[in-house]
Amino acid sequence: MSKLSNVGHKLYTGEISYDFVGRRRRWYLVSAILIVVALASLGLRGLSWGIEFKGGADFQAPVSVTHSTVDDVRHAVEASGVTDLGEASVTTIGTNTVRVQTRTLDVDEVAKVRGAIAKEVGIKSEEVAYSLIGASWGKQITDKALIALVVFLVLVTLVIWAYFRNGKMSIAALVALLHDLVLTVGIYALVGFTVSPATLIGVLTILGYSLYDTVVVFDKVRENVRDIRSSTTRTYSEGANLAVNQVLVRSINTTVIGVLPVAALLFAGAAILGTGPLKDLALALFVGMVSGAYSSIFIATPLLAQMKEREPEMVKLRKRVENRRAKETARTGASTDAAERAGASRTAAASRRSASSASGAQGYRERLAAKQAEEAGEGSVEQSTTPEQPAEGGSKIPITVTRTGSTPAVGTRPLDDAAAKRPQPQHRPRSQRKK
Repeated sequence: MSKLSNVGHKLYTGEISYDFVGRRRRWYLVSAILIVVALASLGLRGLSWGIEFKGGADFQAPVSVTHSTVDDVRHAVEASGVTDLGEASVTTIGTNTVRVQTRTLDVDEVAKVRGAIAKEVGIKSEEVAYSLIGASWGKQITDKALIALVVFLVLVTLVIWAYFRNGKMSIAALVALLHDLVLTVGIYALVGFTVSPATLIGVLTILGYSLYDTVVVFDKVRENVRDIRSSTTRTYSEGANLAVNQVLVRSINTTVIGVLPVAALLFAGAAILGTGPLKDLALALFVGMVSGAYSSIFIATPLLAQMKEREPEMVKLRKRVENRRAKETARTGASTDAAERAGASRTAAASRRSASSASGAQGYRERLAAKQAEEAGEGSVEQSTTPEQPAEGGSKIPITVTRTGSTPAVGTRPLDDAAAKRPQPQHRPRSQRKK
């Protein structure tokens, strides 16, 4: 968690940054592929409309639900003698009710189906509740849902324009909303979930969530580009990209926290209950929340920056920023060349000083050798070798000195006659003396 906080701080301060806006073509391509898949699913599979939209008969009977209840009731309905009941929907509600939804039936067909269900679950036919839903009722719901969607989009456009005073932000937000709407509906067609009134509620809810996330990002963009027209340090796209990086961790955290309970609802509705409005609502919320977070970062903001960069003022701003950066680059390059030339001069001077020092050391050695030769000549000493002597700068000069010639004789003194008759001491080496 601390690492994520550090990353978030670095993203906020601009120490690290990911170019979301500059790579907008990549995100556009990903979104285009997803939308094509969604539209293809709609065209090929279509939506599975609930009985509330297409009309039909709904039967509910009390029963103690077991693992074979759904299959047993389905077989009983199919064997009732009523035709075209192969697409009948048989589900359970809780642990004590079975529900059967069929096409629109006449009075005789209703009686046959009620009797078959009652016989299967072991109750009287009158205890099986039923209701007929006309197609006109579903059409009314559809029309009202479409009207609500159009009114919602119009109000969103006006509110964003009034808040940001920027029409391009409204357009970018609408594109992101439509992107989320198409993806959500396409997922419903792809997985085959039933579209019910709960689905419409979920779709309208995720549109609001997507709009909220987009407004948060746009608010940060407005803060970063407030004085952008008089600036020469960054372009509009760079300011928008910085805003996306600054709110990135926040968007991820908000989305994860919001999606986790929705995922639990989806699991409970699909895996435990099997069917019902909870599943339809949870799927719309799950897909819409994830898609809303994605579109606000990868679609809305890059699209806004792309539209703003086409304005004449932003074009001039980009040129000013590019010219300033080119001058800084040239100045930095000139400074680097001067530094390199100064370094080369210092190196050459050091080389000259080193050569001069070596020449001085050689002269010193020659003078020293001449002096030693002169001294050796006076003492009948010949210098023919070179003992190693440390020279200046750490080098050693091989110089060997060998003295030749006779060793000076030991002085003798004359002896008198008496002393000459006495034994004289022997000057022998200690090793040759007698022990």
